[in-house]
Amino acid sequence: MQEGDLIWQPDSGILTSANLTRYMRWLERERALRFDSYAELWRWSVTEIEAFWGSLWDYFGVIASRRGDRVLRERLMPGAQWFPDARLNYAENILARGDAAQPMLRFKREDAPLLEISRGEVRLRVRQLAATLRGLGVRPGDRVAGYLPNIPEAIVAMLASASIGAIWSSCAPDFGSRSVLDRFTQIEPKVLIAVDGYRYGGKTFDRRSILAELQAGLPSLSRTVLVPYLDAAASVGALQDTLLWRDAMSPATSVEALVFEQAPFDHPLWVLYSSGTTGLPKPIVHGHGGMLLEHLKSTHLHNDIKSDDCFFWHTSTGWMMWNYVIGSLLNGSTALLYDGSPAYPDLYALWSLAAEAGVTYFGASAAFIAASIKADVRPNQRADLTRIRAVGSTGSPLTVNGFEWVYDHVHPAVALEPMSGGTDVCTAFVGGARILPIYAGEMQTAELGACVRAFDESRQPVIDAVGELVITQPMPCMPVAFWNDPDGARYRASYFEQYPGLWRHGDWIKINARGGCVIYGRSDSTINRHGVRMGTSEIYQSVEAHPEIADSLIVDLELLGRESHMPLFVVLRPGASLNEALKQRICKKLRDDVSPRHVPDDIVEITQVPYTLSGKKMEVPVRRILLGHPVDAAANRGAMRNPEALDIFIARAAQP
Repeated sequence: MQEGDLIWQPDSGILTSANLTRYMRWLERERALRFDSYAELWRWSVTEIEAFWGSLWDYFGVIASRRGDRVLRERLMPGAQWFPDARLNYAENILARGDAAQPMLRFKREDAPLLEISRGEVRLRVRQLAATLRGLGVRPGDRVAGYLPNIPEAIVAMLASASIGAIWSSCAPDFGSRSVLDRFTQIEPKVLIAVDGYRYGGKTFDRRSILAELQAGLPSLSRTVLVPYLDAAASVGALQDTLLWRDAMSPATSVEALVFEQAPFDHPLWVLYSSGTTGLPKPIVHGHGGMLLEHLKSTHLHNDIKSDDCFFWHTSTGWMMWNYVIGSLLNGSTALLYDGSPAYPDLYALWSLAAEAGVTYFGASAAFIAASIKADVRPNQRADLTRIRAVGSTGSPLTVNGFEWVYDHVHPAVALEPMSGGTDVCTAFVGGARILPIYAGEMQTAELGACVRAFDESRQPVIDAVGELVITQPMPCMPVAFWNDPDGARYRASYFEQYPGLWRHGDWIKINARGGCVIYGRSDSTINRHGVRMGTSEIYQSVEAHPEIADSLIVDLELLGRESHMPLFVVLRPGASLNEALKQRICKKLRDDVSPRHVPDDIVEITQVPYTLSGKKMEVPVRRILLGHPVDAAANRGAMRNPEALDIFIARAAQP
């Protein structure tokens, strides 16, 4: 099989029942707009953007106390103001839909049976926790932080925060204290909700000492809520100002009605973090309305989620796909949560769970599929996967081999829908469209409302050539702002510096003549490991804290068609030796400070790190050299402080 080979086509039944088809029929009936193809619909959605996004509000029946007549004040990037007169609440649009007896969440942890929680039960828990948060003084605009695994309590806490207009932010408990504090100290949370520990790969990890460090490092906290997850009998112990989850959920708090704060369209919903190469992680603020419309559009029209679906994506609370899973609940469907290793006790675990839980949409990272291929996993020989209608993949590019494996070893009739977007927008720019054919190695299309272009070095759009992924029209899901960025300087520098007025995303993309898309990895030096992006500055801070290390450089050699490899290059201080003990200390500290995902695959000694004349580490040029790009095209030696520092990387790239 080769890139571009036709691998799947929708049959007449799929074409008739697809949510995209229903939307197109609605447009013809209600707006007198007829589109005979997805391409025509997409062109309309990115040219008549006010009409498109306004139609989604009406088509989905957005629950709001006020809509207003204006859809977009002015077409600006940045600075677009969508639905400036609207008042609504993201959580209300999830919790006010569906029957109380319908299952809303299914949940499985490594060491426990599958559980099911109804929509009515989730509503009750949200009401109880929202009442407790209000009692603790949490008001609209205050921040509530979660140090939680992918468990029902995390969903409840996020929805409770959103219901009162508070701002949610979360980190997974495998993040080290430094990584968490680098994030949460920026937003100064009033309440922290955290677990005592978690299980992963059959091992237990007690996080109470980390939790104590977080409390000490977050002076803004007025109270902590402890979820006894590792030990059901856990007490607050020496933790200060801490309330047990069961007390926060006591029946006494359930008497208060669940009231949804009616917030402006751009009122902050949550803060996600996407790291650059310098400084603290970028705290990205997304709004209630932008996330609501985008998640309705993407999960309903592109993932084709219906009310009787069970949606699953293997994720953690530190990855934007967790927030996207919450968005799937806007369809009145069920979400499956899993907390644990995808390889425990083996790589069949998630597939067996999918069969048990009745998953109809199965999502995971491309790295998970690559690991399954490497281990020769054949899930359809062990589990009944016939209920799965679609398989999603993201986090890194999915290879042609990945496509072939899914159709051979999952099911030949599934729609394979890799998608690519990011934390910056908490959605996908390119992904699936159930009414289109699927070609090996390609994402089917740019999503509706996403005016995706590939720009060459002369800033011109190109077809059938790799270029910078650029968005040329505003979207409601673009960040409202960065936290603590009052003049917007950091926000503008992150996306609009290279192409003023246009969004540069930081990915290489090729768009072919039929609209298919292939992502070739990051065009900047941000590290993307299993879908979690981490700034190199966070890694350097940990590595260079070792007294033996004078300097360091890290690159992620992610590229379509090859397995990701992340080497760490270190410059030693005089007299130091890169022995096995030092390597182990470096890896352990990275695991503790940053996350297990960001431990390097190799540690290599070098004599000097290449620098530009302005003193910046040359991560992108080194990455391009190691991926085989011509040296003259990858680096400008005339703009370097120490051009000879490239020689070791050139020699390494030349090795077979």
